[in-house]
Amino acid sequence: MIKHIVMWNIREGETSRARFERMAEVKARLLELKGRIKEIVSLEVHFKSPSAPDDNFDVILVSEFNSWADLEAYRNHPAHVEVAEYLNNVRQNRAAIDYEF
Repeated sequence: MIKHIVMWNIREGETSRARFERMAEVKARLLELKGRIKEIVSLEVHFKSPSAPDDNFDVILVSEFNSWADLEAYRNHPAHVEVAEYLNNVRQNRAAIDYEF
């Protein structure tokens, strides 16, 4: 099995509500991928806790795949590419790790 974890900080908005709305949109778009990309075994999306330190990331994706080939199919799937393009427009930075378990 392959674990794919990605974290993002979302750009500040005009208001804190606008930033939260972007975060909610990111979560909704990522969760929709589970029903659209058959290679996904599991997928979770979470926001950082309000009491977490400021240097924590805002949004985390934790997903699992049966193989490296399935992860690659996910990365190249048009639905994922569309979400990644949206994220590129609303994120400040990104960190990721993929590993076998």
